[in-house]
Amino acid sequence: MGTQRITSDPEVMMGKPVVEGTRITVESILEEIGCGQTIEQLLTAHPRLTREGVLAAVRFGAEALRADVTYPTSKSVA
Repeated sequence: MGTQRITSDPEVMMGKPVVEGTRITVESILEEIGCGQTIEQLLTAHPRLTREGVLAAVRFGAEALRADVTYPTSKSVA
């Protein structure tokens, strides 16, 4: 599938950022990694996803959080 990148289209997953060529959202990838899933487990669960796609999602998440925005939380996130 080659190098995958992150795209957003209002017609796909309500415009949430997804890995190009899939309907897999950055949000779901980060959530699954945060719950302890490995990249290998993600690739097994989502055959159209590639290692490059997972890493692109992680980079996208990091870039999004680099913005000068405050994210108030009501609970501790560990």
